Amino acid sequence: MTVYQPTLKQLQYLVALHEHGHFGRAAEACFVSQSTLSAGLRDLEALLDVTLVERTKRAVRFTPLGNAVVAKAHRILRETEELSELVQSSGKPLSGEVRMSVIPTIAPFLLPRMLPRLRRERPNLKLFLREEPSAAAIESLHHGRADCVLLALPYTTGEVEKETIELDAFYVAFPHDDPRNPPEEVAPDVIDENRLLLLEDGHCLKDHALAACNRPELRASATMIGTSLHTLVQMVDNGLGLTMLPEMALDAGILNGTNVVARPLVSPNANREIALVWRKNSPRSDEFRMLADELRAG
Repeated sequence: MTVYQPTLKQLQYLVALHEHGHFGRAAEACFVSQSTLSAGLRDLEALLDVTLVERTKRAVRFTPLGNAVVAKAHRILRETEELSELVQSSGKPLSGEVRMSVIPTIAPFLLPRMLPRLRRERPNLKLFLREEPSAAAIESLHHGRADCVLLALPYTTGEVEKETIELDAFYVAFPHDDPRNPPEEVAPDVIDENRLLLLEDGHCLKDHALAACNRPELRASATMIGTSLHTLVQMVDNGLGLTMLPEMALDAGILNGTNVVARPLVSPNANREIALVWRKNSPRSDEFRMLADELRAG
C-alpha cells in the first residue's frame, strides 16, 4: 500500500497561515499566490483526511488537531533547516547564506559599522538581515526563520548558545538648556521620573534602562511613548523631557544636528550586554562563534 506523506512545502504553508492568521498574508510570506497556498492546504487536509483549519469569511481558526500539527510542523521544518546547515557547515567557514535577526535598538547603530568590513573580508558570506523586536526575533530563531539573533541581554531566549559582543553603557540625555544643569556623571536618584521618556512596550531597551536605574517607581512614572531612539532624541531636543540612550547610538552620531547633551549613567548595572545567540547544538555553532568574532572586531 502506498503511503503519501505531507510535503515540506505544505507544512510551510500551514505554519505561515498559523503565524499570520490570514491566507493573503501567509501567501505573501511564502512568495506564492493565495490560490496556490489554499490549494496546498486543502491537499494536506485531504491527504491526512482531517480538518486542520476552519475557514469563515471573517476569520481563520485552527482546530485543536490543527494546532498540534502546527507544533509538529515547526519541529520538522527546524530539523530540515539544521540538516541543510549541517551540509553547509562542512564547506568553507562563514560562506553561503546566514539569516540574522537584529533588534531595532542595535541594527541602525552597529550594522553600518560592521557590514562594510564583513563584506570585504567575507565575500562568500550572504548575510540576510531582518530587523524585529526581541520577542519576534527569538520566535524566528526557534521556528527556523532565523539562524542567529543579535540582541541585548538579559532577555528570555530559551535554549540557545551565545557569544557576548560588547557591553553597551547607558547615558542620560538632557535638553541643552536643562535648568538642572546635569552633572558630568548622572546617578539614578537624580533622574526626574516625571520627565523621563522611554520606548514603548515591546522594546527590551526600556526594561534594561529601568533595571540600570534600580528605581521601581520609574516604571510606573516614566512616559513610555517613543517608537524609536531617534524619536526620543527629537522629543528631548524639543524640551519635552529626558531619556536614556545606549553608548553605541551616541557613537553612531544619533545626537548630530541636535542640542541634546548626554551624560554617563553611574550605577552597578549601567549597561546592556550585546550578544549573538543561536539554537543550542546547532551544527553551525563554530561558524556563529566566528561571526561573533567578526562583530567584535567591527
